[in-house]
This record gives sequence, C-alpha cells and structure tokens, in this order.
Amino acid sequence: MRLSDTRILTTHTGSLPRPPALVELYVRKARGEAVDDELAAAAHASMEDTVRKQRDAGIDIGNNGEQQREAFFLYVRSRMSGFGGSWDRPPRGDVDRYPIFKAAMARDMANQVSVSARDGLPTATGPIQYENFAAIEHECGDFRATLDRMGQPFAEPFMTAPSPGIVAAAMRNDYYPSEMEYLAALGEALRVEYEAIVRHGFLLQLDCPDLAMERHFTWHEKPLGDFLGFVDRVTRTINAALVNIPRDKVRLHVCWGNYEGPHDCDVELKELMPVLRNLNVGGFVFPFANPRHAHEYRVLKDFPLDDDQIIVAGVIDSVTNFVEHPETISDRIERVVQVVGDPKKVQAGTDCGFDTSAGMRRVAEDVVWAKLSALAEGARIASERVF
Repeated sequence: MRLSDTRILTTHTGSLPRPPALVELYVRKARGEAVDDELAAAAHASMEDTVRKQRDAGIDIGNNGEQQREAFFLYVRSRMSGFGGSWDRPPRGDVDRYPIFKAAMARDMANQVSVSARDGLPTATGPIQYENFAAIEHECGDFRATLDRMGQPFAEPFMTAPSPGIVAAAMRNDYYPSEMEYLAALGEALRVEYEAIVRHGFLLQLDCPDLAMERHFTWHEKPLGDFLGFVDRVTRTINAALVNIPRDKVRLHVCWGNYEGPHDCDVELKELMPVLRNLNVGGFVFPFANPRHAHEYRVLKDFPLDDDQIIVAGVIDSVTNFVEHPETISDRIERVVQVVGDPKKVQAGTDCGFDTSAGMRRVAEDVVWAKLSALAEGARIASERVF
C-alpha cells in the first residue's frame, strides 16, 4: 500500500457517476430484459472514460469507478448461487423520526431512474457458492488492460468488494440455520473475489457500511451491545476471508450510509473502534467531511493506527453539490495529520461513493469531477504545509 511519502496522495471510495444511458441499461436488466451485450459495451466504455477523468482530476489512487456493476454489493447475486426470493430492507431509524422529511425523501426517490439497494432485494434461499469466476476475472483483466493502454495513470490502482456483513444484512438469510453460518458462507464465497483482485495486482478495498450503518437500520431498536456483537462477528468473518492476503494489500471503508438525512441515530465511531481495531487490514477509509461525523478524526488519537497502517480521511462530502474550497480541504487534511502524527500515513479521499447503486446519487456528474479536482488542489496545499 502506497504511503504519502513526499505529498498527500488522493483517492476516493470507489463508485463514480454512471452516465444516464448506462443507468437505464442496469434498470432494464433488473426488470429482466435481455440487454447483456449492449450493457457490457456501454459499461466498458464508461469505465475507460471514468479512468481518464480520474487521471485528469489528479487522483493518485484510482479505480474502475464500479462502472461494470449495478451497485456496490448487489452485483454478487449474478456471481454467486443461492439467491432468490425478494424482500424490502427495514426503514432507516433516523429518517423515521422525521415524517415530513421522510415524505420529501420518498417523493425524490419516486422520480429517480435507479437500481434500488433497499427494495425488492434477493434473499438467501440455498447454499451460497461463488460460481461466475469469469465475471471477476473479466472485470480485473479489463481494468488492467485499460491501465496499460493509458500508461498507468495511477500511482496505485484499487478495486472494491463488499463486506460479508453488508450482503448478509441487505440480502436476508432465508436458508442457513444461523446468522454466523450465513456469514461464514458469504465470507468463503467472497474470498474468491478478494483474492482475485489482489492476484491481479490491485489494492483491495472492502466496503463495509454494515459496520456502522446497520446500527440505525437493522439494530436501531436493540441495545448497542447487540449491534457491537454483530460488528464483532463480521470482523471475524472478514479476517478469515483475508487469510491468504497480506494486510498491506487491503484497506477497509466504513460509513453510516451514503444518503442525505438526519443521521442523528448514527453510532459514534468511538464505540466501534475497539472492535474495528481487530481487523487485519493495512488501512481505514473513514468519512470526516459530512456534518455529522466531521469531528470524529479525533478518535484516531485515542485509537492510534498501527505502525504499518494508513488512514484515508474523507474530506469531500459525497451527498452535497457544494464544491469544497481547496483551503477547507487542506484544513481538514492538516487536522488529521496533526492527530495521526505522521503525514506519510494520511491520504485524502471522499466520505463515500458518488453512485453506490446505479442512478442513486445526489451529486451531479459535472460537480463530482469538480469536487475531485478540488481534492487534488487541497491535497497539494496541505502537502506544502505538512511536509
């Protein structure tokens, strides 16, 4: 994993805007239409365009933008056996507290052309096994070939994969006798994907919103200790799935949900860190830009990184169309550096993805790229001050 040896390196959390035509194809596929050939061509073209735009914006550690997936975790249903049925995710605990806001949010969602990551989700109805090996091999190979043609535009490329916990929470268990058995099956299946990404020479980012967000989804009416027990079970499952991967090849993203809302039921990071520190990973990706969690960079003082770990500090909000001023970005980076104590262990990133499920975004595409350009400029300013 690259360190910010001479300057603060820039990155993001994975999903980048999909063009409307690509979103429409994913929506049509979700409806059962036969669009595979057209979809594959459109997704490849969008991936190449996304790589170019990251390079031009000044991103150092970039990815394929998740353009060849309909959502950051839903795509596994086409790569694994054992899924069927349908269910709707429980409501968000914070949104339920504000009925006027909830109604406005529902009106906005009704007008979106998107792939839902909450409604009509599959459930586990049989043994979970990874079967579509060709899909992950093609995705990795396609990204690698694009990087080769473009002359290696990134200091380090990465690819994402979901936590067993978010799949278990969002794609309900209707088959396994216990949650732990379901998690274990998911971890073993996802291990195939984790190892393939690293084998192809990419940094692996694990997307784990479950480790924070599920507190106000699945667990919001239960004691905090019950939720922390779930976090511990997922953490142990992740460590088992990473058994063959060096920790310096893995960074892990935790967030409280990529949506604009009250978030006043969010669990605090200080409550999670005693468990998260047990993860055998080389870095963490935390959101420190949004108004609810901007103060939590201070937690890194009480729970310091290991000598071989880095932090990707979210300094760009992924659900607002404000383009952060580079000086504001620099201030945020500098605060994290001060707490961590070593600028080499700090990278600058975004709070979350900009299109985590196709079409489900709050930030306009042109504003996204302006934000990432501002990120690069803010990192440049911070580098002059901290090195």
